Amino acid sequence: MKERNPRVLVVDDDKYLLEVFKISLEVLDFEIDAISDSGKALSLVSEQDYDLVFLDLKMQPVDGMQILKEIKKLKPQTTVVIISGNSGLDDALKAVDLGAYHILQKPVQIKELQFFAKKAWEYHAIKSELRELKEAAFSNKKGSYITQNSTLLNSIDTALKMAESNINIFILGESGTGKKLVAELIHQKSPRANKPFVVVNCNVPENLLEQELFGLKSDSQGSEPIIGKLEEASGGTLVLDEIAELSHSIQSKLLSVLQSKDSKDDIRFISTTNINIEETLKERLFREDLFYRLNEVTIKISPLRERPEDIELLFSHFISQFQKGREMRLSADAFHLLKLYRWPGNVLEFKNVIHQASLLTKSDVIEPIHLPDEIQFRNRKDDKDLITLEEVELIHIKKVLNRTTDYKVAAKILGIDAATLWRKRKKYKI
Repeated sequence: MKERNPRVLVVDDDKYLLEVFKISLEVLDFEIDAISDSGKALSLVSEQDYDLVFLDLKMQPVDGMQILKEIKKLKPQTTVVIISGNSGLDDALKAVDLGAYHILQKPVQIKELQFFAKKAWEYHAIKSELRELKEAAFSNKKGSYITQNSTLLNSIDTALKMAESNINIFILGESGTGKKLVAELIHQKSPRANKPFVVVNCNVPENLLEQELFGLKSDSQGSEPIIGKLEEASGGTLVLDEIAELSHSIQSKLLSVLQSKDSKDDIRFISTTNINIEETLKERLFREDLFYRLNEVTIKISPLRERPEDIELLFSHFISQFQKGREMRLSADAFHLLKLYRWPGNVLEFKNVIHQASLLTKSDVIEPIHLPDEIQFRNRKDDKDLITLEEVELIHIKKVLNRTTDYKVAAKILGIDAATLWRKRKKYKI
């Protein structure tokens, strides 16, 4: 939110109090409109955009409650503070239920008013900034990727800059982080946007993948040829999803295609993987010559656990999908649990959790009880010593790896072969 002076409207039939407000807030560089005519206040609210409105409830000809309702209807982003005497406290509390930010009780002291006004402005500024971030996230400026995390925004910016070129791109990130979404964004923003966008899942049996990628010629019995994804993607973008799963045989054939430099097969390659590709290179599970042809630029996608500031944005986005026309919110405790959780399944897991919770709650508030057990009880003190067998295995493998310098030696100590150790390291991302 850009730095500027707050715009404030004060509505009270006590003219002395209006002077107190003007003197107190103008010192803070607040821009003040102060009026005693409640009828004119409705016109001002509809015509002007105010950040803060200080509002007395007991007024004629229009009472403050009616003005509050009108503000919430016409300018819901405005922060309203109720000015109340002790006799009107019950009405003031009702006003808070209707959306007022807080209650300022009479008599009003200048220092108290100034402190209170600064706090109200800070609150308003934070809410406005969050709203602007949400609007930016939904404006499609970053495609359909919803984030306000600076590291991830930098990655998306890199993707957008690279989109205009023909450079081949590697996208690294855990499962569920949206790697294919970034690949699609690159394609949409590239000169190839009107050409084919083809995704191939590399984690399938070798014989099926080979046929899917390279196609199949008609045989002597006259069977119909099968067009491969490489031919289908000609002129466009081919996404090799989870490329580290490719067998050596398919890697060699793919390298031959890249080396042929046949103009009719002009394809931009975008590769994704959720494992540490550098280790697969060290262990010669992936060809270096193929890797360097496909990896001209690397883009890393941050996991959700490193982006707690995205929790509220993603919640708003998914709730708008699942509960169209119904406003829902997270309780403070539920929000706290969601921020603490590690999200092994990242945004995909988050989406499923929010969908389930939105169906379980009978109100408009999602509470901890509506969340899965692993989120509710993950941080309970009495569960801190209870871990799964997988966690025990992970801890033990890490301990052995830390005490050895060779994977073959580590595998021997663990009583497994090197290939099994590699699979477990891939599984646990160690």
